[in-house]
Amino acid sequence: MIILPVFLFAYIFSQFYRSFLAVVTADLTRDLGVGPAELGNLSAIWFVVFSLAQFPVGYLLDRHGPRRTISAMMLAAVAGAVLFASARSFPVALAGMGLIGLGCAPILMGSLYYFGRNSGPEKFPIYTSIMVGIGNLGNLLGGRPLSQAVEAFGWRASLLAIAALTLLSAAMVAFFVRDPPRLEAPGRSGNALTELWEIVSYRPLWPIFLLNFASYGVVAAERGLWLGPYLQDVHGLEALARGNAAFLMALGMAIGAFVAGWMVPWFGSSKRVAIVGNLGTAAAFLGLGLIPGLGAPGAVALQVLAGLFGMCYGVILSHARLFFPEHLLGRGVTFANFLSIGGAGLVLSGSGYFMRGALADGISPTAAFSMLHVSFAAMLLTALVFYVRSPAGPEKR
Repeated sequence: MIILPVFLFAYIFSQFYRSFLAVVTADLTRDLGVGPAELGNLSAIWFVVFSLAQFPVGYLLDRHGPRRTISAMMLAAVAGAVLFASARSFPVALAGMGLIGLGCAPILMGSLYYFGRNSGPEKFPIYTSIMVGIGNLGNLLGGRPLSQAVEAFGWRASLLAIAALTLLSAAMVAFFVRDPPRLEAPGRSGNALTELWEIVSYRPLWPIFLLNFASYGVVAAERGLWLGPYLQDVHGLEALARGNAAFLMALGMAIGAFVAGWMVPWFGSSKRVAIVGNLGTAAAFLGLGLIPGLGAPGAVALQVLAGLFGMCYGVILSHARLFFPEHLLGRGVTFANFLSIGGAGLVLSGSGYFMRGALADGISPTAAFSMLHVSFAAMLLTALVFYVRSPAGPEKR
């Protein structure tokens, strides 16, 4: 089936764009004169725009289908990548990252909408794992391959090449994908706000949404932004070594995301897989924050473990999907994704301001990153306290 490779090719770029800044932070600092807070906002704006776009994306998927929604909106990502590559100032780079976030917003949800409409709920975790797992090749592309390309051709030329491939991907979606038939609410009609409220007001979903908010954000912040500065400032690693570490963490994320869905039948529910995964991620961040004298190899190993255990948003989404009626599938999955990506945006922006304040107050990089990693673990553990009380599946309403 050619549709799956087409969606995967598109999603690789979505993963790349959310993580490539960790490799080019030194270049951006040199060329654009940005500091930790600006870097945090550059990464955060992608997630903020991406998350806010989930509301119109959900409406467009339910009303117009994934083919037109994905292919048209990906053109914004192409424009944003070109703008970012040509940026000579922070505001222009910020605008470029915002456009990229807008263009990437429908890719995963549109793909899962397509598979959710064309297969049973029991297959949803498998398709989610395939999309997220293989799609994380974009994270791999944003590790050592990107660092080598930047060293050979510069970061601007490298990003322009990615923009051209993104345009090709949008064209492939438009050419190959066919939309499923549109569904209406049985026996009644509703507007977008009332249909969204039907999902938001269903209380058994709240603890699932809370973990969805916290889980992906801390992993995205580590891989997408802080991995590079942490390994440089605390452990003294050079650019290629940091690229290797980014590649290894991304590989862990890809393996974890791919395996998570296949583990659901073995564990008995998506909920149990999500609990185990987030406990493992919290343990890795606690290790980064609390183990004294942790050397570079140990730090990289814990970052890889955080990525391996942390890619749970696919199974959390699969857990939430059990509660969505078919005619609200697009609205439901995009709202869940809004919380996941919105959480990442807030964590990225907040952590940027935290690190700027800590370093300005004279706190050493080692101590500042220790506090940052412990706070990541605390977020996960707090969300898990509520999540363990959530139902594994829906009762009859």
